[in-house]
Amino acid sequence: MRFKERRVVVMGGSRGIGLAIAKGFATEGADVAICARGTEGLEAARLELATHGHAVFAAPCDLADAAQVAAFVPEAAGALGGIDILVNNGSGFGMGDDETAWAASLSVDIMAIVRASQAARPFLETDEGGSIINIASISGMRATMRSNAYAAAKAAVINYTMSQAAQLARQKIRVNAISPGAIEFPGGIWERRKRDNPKLYEATLASIPFGRFGTAEEIADVALFLASSAARWITGQNIVVDGGQLLS
Repeated sequence: MRFKERRVVVMGGSRGIGLAIAKGFATEGADVAICARGTEGLEAARLELATHGHAVFAAPCDLADAAQVAAFVPEAAGALGGIDILVNNGSGFGMGDDETAWAASLSVDIMAIVRASQAARPFLETDEGGSIINIASISGMRATMRSNAYAAAKAAVINYTMSQAAQLARQKIRVNAISPGAIEFPGGIWERRKRDNPKLYEATLASIPFGRFGTAEEIADVALFLASSAARWITGQNIVVDGGQLLS
């Protein structure tokens, strides 16, 4: 129970990596708040998290909407009695180089992190210190032919993580990023590509030295480590979790 009585807010926590992170913290004793756009999936996630017997707060929030993000974070803090850990998970998945892709990536992948972090900062500034974890991607660490806006946004997340860490260190707030490789989970992008674009799916699978896609739980394990006391001297880092995909 590493996180007993700790308060964790996961932005975009109704499925996939976000839900796995929320479940990981709940399993370890934390009180958890999550948000998402879809109310049906959000309620299902809330019920699943509630089985761990800790406080759970869930509310709809469109991460692309500045006002909704600014409202949700203090509401979550009120429900949990504060915030110790903020996880910025969520993406607009701007898979292209047009105005729509860039708008989605800028508003969700970048500005939602900025806005949620700013809203959470007053609650994270405690004697014990707080932790922010930003979910980036290995796409932000190399060139791409398919997802220009998404990759550029994730590169910005990695850079912003370092700037946040430097800025907030005096307030005892640690800030780190996780860059997942290809992660497959029900309803996720790689499950859809397996069905709709099997050639890309198989090519990507072949590029991973470990011979399989990653799981959401493997990203959650790293998030829990970064938020724990075992990582108390780690800040401003980007942890790649990709089974060696970047090495290929």
